[in-house]
Amino acid sequence: MSSMRNYKICVQGTGYVGLVSGVCFANMGHTVICIDRHRDRVENMRKGKSPIFEPGLKELMKKNIKNGRLFFETSLAKGLKNADMVFICVGTPPKKGGEADLSYVKIAAKQIAERLKKTKQYLQIIIKSTVPVGTCQMIEDHIRKFYKGEFDVLFCPEFLREGSAVKDFSFADRVVIGAKDKKAARDLVRVFGSIKCPKFVTNRESAEMIKYASNSFLATKISLINEIANVCEDTKADIEEVAKGMGLDHRIGPYFLKAGIGYGGSCFPKDVHALNQYAGTKGYDFKLLKAVIRVNQQQRDNFVKKIKAYLGDLKDKRIAVLGLAFKGNTDDIRESAAIEVIRKLTKLGAKVQTYDPEAMERAKQELDGQVRYFRNPYTAARGCDLLLIATEWPEFKKINWRKMKKLLKQPIVLDGKNLLDGSKLKKMGYVYKGV
Repeated sequence: MSSMRNYKICVQGTGYVGLVSGVCFANMGHTVICIDRHRDRVENMRKGKSPIFEPGLKELMKKNIKNGRLFFETSLAKGLKNADMVFICVGTPPKKGGEADLSYVKIAAKQIAERLKKTKQYLQIIIKSTVPVGTCQMIEDHIRKFYKGEFDVLFCPEFLREGSAVKDFSFADRVVIGAKDKKAARDLVRVFGSIKCPKFVTNRESAEMIKYASNSFLATKISLINEIANVCEDTKADIEEVAKGMGLDHRIGPYFLKAGIGYGGSCFPKDVHALNQYAGTKGYDFKLLKAVIRVNQQQRDNFVKKIKAYLGDLKDKRIAVLGLAFKGNTDDIRESAAIEVIRKLTKLGAKVQTYDPEAMERAKQELDGQVRYFRNPYTAARGCDLLLIATEWPEFKKINWRKMKKLLKQPIVLDGKNLLDGSKLKKMGYVYKGV
């Protein structure tokens, strides 16, 4: 393998992790070929059209396509030709029991092995998908069924937050590399050379656990602050002030102490369930993670109870829900608390009117016909009995609340993200309740 800083990298899969990683590697100066089996998607990406909404991503795509460093193909053979390494960035969705489904990783590995059988090239195979402990060894054994030549399997977890993924990649806190071979690890460290952060090299099993442990810790922190918020409900304690005071302790830190209606997205729910399930296979009852999962679900149920406390029977009540994505600055609705709350409301007979800056098209594929979609927050709120803030989009802070009050049937705002200044809304005559 070349020791030059400019590596030829193949990225298998163009979801959030694959596309962001590929684009950012190209922006670092490497030559990158991203592989996706959907021809229409590939054609659009070649034109600089991103299939996902992620701030700054589209601009970097266009820049590096123009500079001749970023390519998109449907053919894995083209991606692997003369490649130094391939990153597997395919999905590992949860099965019914909570364990990660590794079928896509196995398919990707088999495709790589079949290609290596023809080319006889040495290749680093780096799993970036989130996988259980022991997966790298399992994939190595799987590849050896098809290819007997030289290759290395490494694990390099991603720590990207949707909505700030480009920044998180380019200005990472750390790069974690799990490897069995020291030389392979050194080569991968060089790939990330321009990123000024610690490069932590460990064995593959430890790296696999670091990813699950990190997300489980953050999910636990969120569930803890939500439990504290629930205790604050009937007291004069302000959860925002409590969180601020806690966060000033450097042992705790200010991050992930935002009370709300629970975590969501493609990572936290899946990874917490997967680690809990994996622990079970080892005979360990992970009581803490079970509680984290339970608290997260409880937050959504509690929010619906608050709505019922204000409106009583929800049958035929009109409710405006602002936000559909699981968080702001993304169009991802996977495990979105907003989507789950809407499902609960419509099941109780409520008529939901909603708006989201980016996620409405995706939401239409998930929600039934009882939900109506509008082009802005004001038309969504017209004639509604109550308004919910379900996603922390920055633009919701800029709403003209005097105008909004004239449109609502009743000036009731329930803020599931503690996004708004409740004291100001109360002075305007609103009934306001956060978490």
